[in-house]
Amino acid sequence: MVLTFYHYSRCSTCVRARKYLILKGYLLKEIDLATDSPSVSALKKLIRKSARPYTDFLNRSGTLYRQNNMKEKVLQLSENQILGEMAEEGRLIKRPIVTDGEKVTVGFHESEFEKTWPGHP
Repeated sequence: MVLTFYHYSRCSTCVRARKYLILKGYLLKEIDLATDSPSVSALKKLIRKSARPYTDFLNRSGTLYRQNNMKEKVLQLSENQILGEMAEEGRLIKRPIVTDGEKVTVGFHESEFEKTWPGHP
């Protein structure tokens, strides 16, 4: 099975998640968020399928989050406006995002990966 793996090449969490998925037998279609951000509509689909709030997709620990004052913007701007900023600058997106087209995980929590991506036979 091929999973779409949105990542940032210099992200140590992404490196660990990638290693986990490869060891479980998955093939990855890798998309670097720094150079190829998903569109607003693609982000909306990922968010909907994850059943999580859109704010869970914001990279709150990144320097761009602080530089762009995203904490305040989330309180003042609409979801579409925030998603527009995320689509313009992929480093605002929490990573990795992993999807098989139906299920979506955001971030790397091994217990969640074990449930969602247990391994490919």
